[in-house]
Amino acid sequence: MAAADDSVRVVLNADRLRYELWSGEELAGFASFRERPGKIEIFHAEVEPHFEGRGLGAQLAAGALDDARSQGMKVIPACPFVDHYVRDHPEYADLVAD
Repeated sequence: MAAADDSVRVVLNADRLRYELWSGEELAGFASFRERPGKIEIFHAEVEPHFEGRGLGAQLAAGALDDARSQGMKVIPACPFVDHYVRDHPEYADLVAD
């Protein structure tokens, strides 16, 4: 799950039930989720304050959504940021759980 900038990447940390956003060797943010049968509920996302304003939150949301798609999972975007991101990016509308 590489982001547009190779030094920024989104990584699934299954043990902590979150997607992590890394900038180089520094954890820049994360999106926490709950597992449901055939679905993941993304309920919280945050980017560290000193990384804000660089579009990294969008990279985090896209990385999490792309991974869910690759696993054949539907998404419950309970986090307001992720919900807004999905609404602004119709290419992800098919992932939203009924």
